[in-house]
Amino acid sequence: MKKTSSISIVLSILIATLAIIVAGLGVFWQGEGQKSEFLTVRGETVTIQGHGLYQYETVSIATQAIAQDVVTLLIGIPLLVISMILFRKGSLRGKLLLSGTLAYFLYTYASFAFGAAYNILFLVYVSLFSLSLFAFIFALMQIDISTLPKHFSSGLPRRTIAIFLFVVGSFLLLAWLGRIVPALLANQPPLGLESYTTLIIQALDLGLVMPIAFLSGILLWKKSAWGYLLSSIVLIKGATLALAVSAMAVNMILAGVQVSTGELIIFPSIAMVSGGMTVVLLRNVTESGDKN
Repeated sequence: MKKTSSISIVLSILIATLAIIVAGLGVFWQGEGQKSEFLTVRGETVTIQGHGLYQYETVSIATQAIAQDVVTLLIGIPLLVISMILFRKGSLRGKLLLSGTLAYFLYTYASFAFGAAYNILFLVYVSLFSLSLFAFIFALMQIDISTLPKHFSSGLPRRTIAIFLFVVGSFLLLAWLGRIVPALLANQPPLGLESYTTLIIQALDLGLVMPIAFLSGILLWKKSAWGYLLSSIVLIKGATLALAVSAMAVNMILAGVQVSTGELIIFPSIAMVSGGMTVVLLRNVTESGDKN
């Protein structure tokens, strides 16, 4: 298992290094150019950014991507470094934190690799997606699932966390179906399609994140070992991603893009609650496996 641990560290270092470059270029390289109007294949007119790394994205998507890069630089990478240090010491908290943080990078760069308009960093996005996937797998391999429940104290608010996970799953389900289904019935492109030909983020959330949120809540309620692991990952990933979406909303407002009031309230709330529950969960981890 020591070899697997070393691989996780090496992959995580590569992820942190490439992410600094990618996110740094996204935030600081704005270049020159002008915005322009573009007619999509569905007959909608959108405004293209026209400058910087995200020059081929719409203004809305570009401002979201830049906000995501800011959160990656200020939160994601420092969290990855801290979790690597704890992981290397053999700490269970470090293993859980690293797994959850890598889930953030996996989701982020899967969305960039599959969804971002082609630019000079395409191969780097693919590399980050691949590195995050395998680092995540190797990190999970370091956790002894069979003994995991023994490492959580009896003071863990297990059912409260499970209920919150159900709420997050329900929110994603209702939010995205509420946007997609009416558009389907009206035979119109859904809000947020922009210049894309399909909904990448919604596919990831509805096909992966939402089911895992429900599954982790059910398993944690039943005190299943996998419930403790999956809920840890969902909480950490949920806190970082909700924070990123909150930053996206703020940046969109600054760029003059309309944002719903709900987004300004719900996502920061999810970020705060997820972050708080992550702290509570990690505080209730006992490295020795003796419950208090």
